[in-house]
This record gives sequence, C-alpha cells and structure tokens, in this order.
Amino acid sequence: MTDHPVDSWLTDMDGVLVQEQHAIEGASQFLTELERLGLPYLVLTNNSIYSRRDLRARLLTSGLDVPEERIWTSALATAQFLAEQTTGEGRRGTAFVIGEFGLTGALHEAGFVLSERDPDFVVLGETRTYSFTSITQAIRHVLGGARFIATNPDTTGPSPDGPLPATGSVAALITAATGVQPYYVGKPNPLMMRSALNAIGAHSETTAMVGDRMDTDIVAGIEAGMRSALVLSGVTQRDEVTRHPFRPTWVVDSIADVVPMVEELARG
Repeated sequence: MTDHPVDSWLTDMDGVLVQEQHAIEGASQFLTELERLGLPYLVLTNNSIYSRRDLRARLLTSGLDVPEERIWTSALATAQFLAEQTTGEGRRGTAFVIGEFGLTGALHEAGFVLSERDPDFVVLGETRTYSFTSITQAIRHVLGGARFIATNPDTTGPSPDGPLPATGSVAALITAATGVQPYYVGKPNPLMMRSALNAIGAHSETTAMVGDRMDTDIVAGIEAGMRSALVLSGVTQRDEVTRHPFRPTWVVDSIADVVPMVEELARG
C-alpha cells in the first residue's frame, strides 16, 4: 500500500486546521499546497450542526479559504446513507430529527419529509440545546418501531466554557430508555470515510487521512484502507499513541509538518 502515491487527502477540521476559531499554524499552507498541486481533498467534521455554507464562513473568519464543495459533514454522510438505504422503497420516507439546520437541511435535500408522527427514522444529531420534550418523543418513536440513526458517537463537544454533552451522550440516554442501539454514521465508522472518498472520486490506497484523534480519525482511516497522519495539535497526545492496538502511518506535531510531505508523497 505504501508504494502508491498519495494523490488525494481527507482531513479533520477541529484540532487539525482550527483550534477555538483560530487557524493552526500551517493550515493555510497545507490547503494552498493541495490547490497548487491540483490534489482532490475534503475537510471532514463529525459536527452535524452546521451546513457547508456555515462551515465555509466559519473557516473564512479563521483565515482559511475552503470551498463549500470541499467540506463533508456527518450530517451529509447520514443523509446520503439513508437515501441509499431507502432506494427501491418507492419513497425516501419520513424522519423525526433532533438537530440543527446542518442535519435537517441535508435530509430535506436528500428527499426526506420531516415528521413528528409515526416516522420511519429517528435521526439524532448535535444541537446547541437538547430538548427533554424532543428526547421523550424520540424514545416513544423508537419504541414504536422507528429505526434509530445517529450522526456520530461523540459524547462531548468543545465550548469556551468546557465540554458540552453531544450526540453520543443523548443517544445513550435514548438507548437506556428503549434498549435500542443507534447506527452511527460518522467517524469512527469507515462508512463516512468511504462516502467522502466517493464524493471526490478518490481511492483509499492513494488517499491519506489527517486527524487529531486516534479513536475516531485514525482508526476510521485505517479501517477504510487509507494511510493516516496523526497531528498532536488536538486531542491525542504523543504518550497516548502506544496505548492503542493500531498505529497511524505518521505521527507529527502539527499540520505544518504535513505540508512538505504533500508533494513528496504525490510523486510516490
């Protein structure tokens, strides 16, 4: 696998390109190098709150110019997955959604009708304010037979004041009340990686994944058949790497260290 050139890249966003609304040193140069060499790439995020347009605006305020079509979210991957699952059923179906516009908009674009009455799916994503009423409705729908889907298993999300409960925590609550486990679409499910690869027409053996988490980014990249670069600018610290039974292809301090690798790896 390592003999193949790397002619496509996937990269996580938070902890790799940005940290608390500020671009990490080397992020702009990394994106510029990919554009200069004409290499396909996608910026990935498990966050399902924001649309592509929202994330592009957020990245612009950090000084990073990423086109909308170069952004891939767990919300988009979830909508695509459900669309594929309902192909041949004659209709896309209905979904009861807990989430923000990034998720509801993606599902709407995929042809789903959002409904609070006898939905085919309960789709759980991230929101700034989880509603006990909505969670109660979700529990009742799942008990009534709705298929339970969650955008990602992340239990907490970052905020200026500290961690916030995220999709995985609320999913655990619904599971405890129903006995039903959700199907998680986002990282570390390699399904999200494969959907991203398909979105840019890339192949796993010639694509590298850059991430800051061993338990999501790196394991998903490995399971999807890609080479992987762990940056130590985010969640995972160097002394934690050896605790895992799998290894990234490269371990570097930050995305700045990946920049000189891009052209070298493209040559094979």
